[in-house]
Amino acid sequence: MTVQSGSVDVSVAALKGLLARVFVSNGCSATTASILAANCVEAEASGSLSHGIFRVDGYVASLRSGWVDGAAVPEVYLKGSGYVFVDAGNGFAQVALHAARDLFVQRIRENGVAILSIRGSHHLAALWPDITPFAEQGLIAISMVNSFGCSIPVGAKKPLLGTNPFAFAAPISGQAPLVFDFATTSMSNGDLQLAARKGLTLPPGIGVDSSGESTTDPNKILNGGALVPFGGHKGSAISLMIELMVAGLTGGKFSSEVDWSAHAGAQTPHTGQIIIGIDPAFSDGFSDRSNQFITMLRDAGMESYPGLRRWRIEHKGSVTISSAMFDNLTEYAMEVK
Repeated sequence: MTVQSGSVDVSVAALKGLLARVFVSNGCSATTASILAANCVEAEASGSLSHGIFRVDGYVASLRSGWVDGAAVPEVYLKGSGYVFVDAGNGFAQVALHAARDLFVQRIRENGVAILSIRGSHHLAALWPDITPFAEQGLIAISMVNSFGCSIPVGAKKPLLGTNPFAFAAPISGQAPLVFDFATTSMSNGDLQLAARKGLTLPPGIGVDSSGESTTDPNKILNGGALVPFGGHKGSAISLMIELMVAGLTGGKFSSEVDWSAHAGAQTPHTGQIIIGIDPAFSDGFSDRSNQFITMLRDAGMESYPGLRRWRIEHKGSVTISSAMFDNLTEYAMEVK
């Protein structure tokens, strides 16, 4: 560990170990702690700061409030030849995915396509870490998650939807997978919180205040206001699809049904997740066509494509975080719920 002015350079391994201790100290099993720690550190190392170490406060607050079960053991069921269902038991979605991954991949490869339905789970991270490993195994994956009621769909007068992110990952032979992950709101809730912390003014069209009036103040959006979908009615329709797919197919909560008022400090939405997996080996020449597509993008002037930036980041085995953040993590690790 190297201490610089106002920051600390910590090895990836050491930071994962520290975060694992944080989560164990706050009620997580060793398995859950390891999965969450890896998720946060990998996001931080890849430059996804709104879903990296920044999220630890939210995880800890939810665990300490009793809102989420950090020691939950997911139950995995095979409901059909291509339908895997997981009851997360009020635990974290990443842990449920970990428990079902091998069976899910097996079913994708056997059937050409399969769906993983996760109910009763909490998700506070980015979606790309969930699905990129499938692309690295030569599979296509699509995932979606609903959230808590913080977005107003076009035509509505009150928050009904979540940020409802959507992610896609596809293998590109010999190259970085094509991966994208975005909220269907004009800004992710994590980026909104970061903007508020930094005292930034937002561009117009991001959200509304408690009176339903457009505002560029992130604090007014967070405190009684709401985000709006990106792209007007088009983004709103995508968000509606995700809401119905996730809450409908998993049997979990709609975003507007999430009520953590009895759990002070809770920040993890208790909803569900859907992942659709496809084996392109069943197709006619996907590998050649995907490479041809990337060549076409470059010929058209695109020097990059979604997912390439993260793939190109050289991990030097360490992550730089602020000294205050490191001290905060160390305190968390020493405290017992």
